[in-house]
Amino acid sequence: MSDDDLVARAKAGDGQAWRELYRAHAGRLVVWLGVRPSEDAAIAPEDLAAEAWLTAAQKIHEFSGTSSDFAGWLFGIARNLASNSVRRSRRRSTDPVPELPEHGHHEGPEPTLVARDWVEFSLRGLPPRERDVLACTEVVGLDIESTARALGMSPVAVRVARHRALKRLRGQGQAPRQSPPQQGLPRKSLSQRGVSPQPPAQPATLSSRSR
Repeated sequence: MSDDDLVARAKAGDGQAWRELYRAHAGRLVVWLGVRPSEDAAIAPEDLAAEAWLTAAQKIHEFSGTSSDFAGWLFGIARNLASNSVRRSRRRSTDPVPELPEHGHHEGPEPTLVARDWVEFSLRGLPPRERDVLACTEVVGLDIESTARALGMSPVAVRVARHRALKRLRGQGQAPRQSPPQQGLPRKSLSQRGVSPQPPAQPATLSSRSR
């Protein structure tokens, strides 16, 4: 698969290209990491996302594809980093994240945080594979191909897992009536989840790491 112009420029160390990739994918990467259950309360989604971007900058020459394909590759890096974090936390015997409170027990006027907690609570009852698939497709709007790349699955397996997960949620009265657009969340949806993507402060540093 050949690179598109944006990816080619990023590989060449173009800071503006990195800023465009960051604006396109940073917000939903943090959202996705935030709704995935974590066994280490000390690791914030933002920290994992930052590490994923640095790793992507270092390994960008190993990637081939379009700027849309880049999302699946980036999410796959973040998933591997999260798995490594879980293994490290188990070795350190880090206390797990406490269970989410029941609906209505949230304090304060932060509706975006309540919404994020509700999404995490809803997904938590699903098998891990189905949970991860819905987090990609329904929460942050990745398409089937990008989800498959992010999770190391085949597109067919993604479709099957998505169908089963939605069926389970419908049985609980929690499934969305229709799926969000497959080209990614609009910027408004990201802000509703409390995420305001910002370009990296020093894109040149990122690109220099990739050389």
